[in-house]
Amino acid sequence: MFKSFLRYKYKTVLILISATAAIASIFLITALGNGIISMYASMLKTDGDIIVMQKGVADTFFSDINRSLLAPISKINGVRSAQGVIVGAGAIDTVPIAGIYGVTRNRFGNYRLQEGRYPEKSGEVIVGESIASILHDPEKITLMGKPFRVSGIYRSDIGFENGGVVIAISDAESLFHKSASFLLVSLQDIDGDSVRVIDAIKALDPDIDVKSTTEFIDNYNQFKIIRISSNVIASISFFMGFLAIVSLMSMMVNDRRYEFGIKRAMGISQVTIVFHILVEVTVLILIAFALAYGISVLLLDQLQHIEKFQGYLSGEIDAGLFFRLLAGTVLMAMIGALIPALIAARIDPIILINRGQ
Repeated sequence: MFKSFLRYKYKTVLILISATAAIASIFLITALGNGIISMYASMLKTDGDIIVMQKGVADTFFSDINRSLLAPISKINGVRSAQGVIVGAGAIDTVPIAGIYGVTRNRFGNYRLQEGRYPEKSGEVIVGESIASILHDPEKITLMGKPFRVSGIYRSDIGFENGGVVIAISDAESLFHKSASFLLVSLQDIDGDSVRVIDAIKALDPDIDVKSTTEFIDNYNQFKIIRISSNVIASISFFMGFLAIVSLMSMMVNDRRYEFGIKRAMGISQVTIVFHILVEVTVLILIAFALAYGISVLLLDQLQHIEKFQGYLSGEIDAGLFFRLLAGTVLMAMIGALIPALIAARIDPIILINRGQ
């Protein structure tokens, strides 16, 4: 059944390369989009069951909320802790742009120190491993034109944070001219207290927006844009791969007209011929899928270690993406093979033999 792979080895290789490239591009595009969302979501979920930000603002980077709310929020029954965070981006020495995170003192512990200590006074900063590597473990850095002393180096599993710097929120306030981008509230009992605590926080100020972090992530406009963009690009890649496979399969089937004619003359049914073709292309596409998955995993791992990207590129291939793409790929290949196979199987065997000759 699979002798045609060797007989038409050049077309087989072309189909394999086209399918592998199309599948790998979908894996990479979707995984990178998911990785960006996952990193930012993980950052928000760290000690944050509830997020509080300025009402009517579409992005946390533009939100400005008063840190004075931390004290009354901390006193609400069921609240374990409340933290203030400023998120921004700016030049760090020779690095043109990187993440800058201003945090209240009770959030410093979320950043695992590899060496040194946490900032103890104004003008001190801890830097992520990625930035420390790029700047060759500096003792001093300049953030947006202002000098800071490096008190320690930390490691974070979140690429955004590992490729940035963390400073006291009071220093970040002077850099970005805001009190806080958002407040993160951790609860003692997330299942029983969240609705009551959210209502209590909303009552403190009419100009704030209060949501659970899960609800915020699900409805965050920037995440929706990333998902839609990656899905559109992946769909284009999928469609182009489909066209390539249909074209190449048509050429291969046309080259095998003589073979199909002989089989038909021997009494082999149309259904059997079509079935054999579908089995062949399914095996071929599964090989392409395995190659694409391996290439994608390897590239995603390498991207995280490329110094130039500062750890900001991180991919995530979850089980849902894997099986959706597997099903779609097999279906795409079967349709691509089925159309020319059905056409060839329905032609009179004498015509097929003559055309093949």
